[in-house]
Amino acid sequence: MWNGLPVIRREIADSMINHFGLSQKETAEKLGITPAAVCQYVSRKRGRLEITDDHVLLEIKVSAERIINNGNGNVITETCRICKILRSSKKFSLLCESCDD
Repeated sequence: MWNGLPVIRREIADSMINHFGLSQKETAEKLGITPAAVCQYVSRKRGRLEITDDHVLLEIKVSAERIINNGNGNVITETCRICKILRSSKKFSLLCESCDD
């Protein structure tokens, strides 16, 4: 999960900024992380693996919107949802006890 979590966070942050027009500071507040962490995600210093599957990227956009609309209490739920989608796609080998079925 050490490789997966930063990728998921990066993609959610990227979606919040590029699809929903949030600033890095607003994105950090929504995700419950620091603006510096968002900056590192945006600059690809964290979460370097790429997600290219269009279905997964669409689901990440859905998660970003849910977090924006429902508050940062939804971050863990949406992160686990994306983790499960990635694991089921067999494109990433993610080990996450929190997301086990």
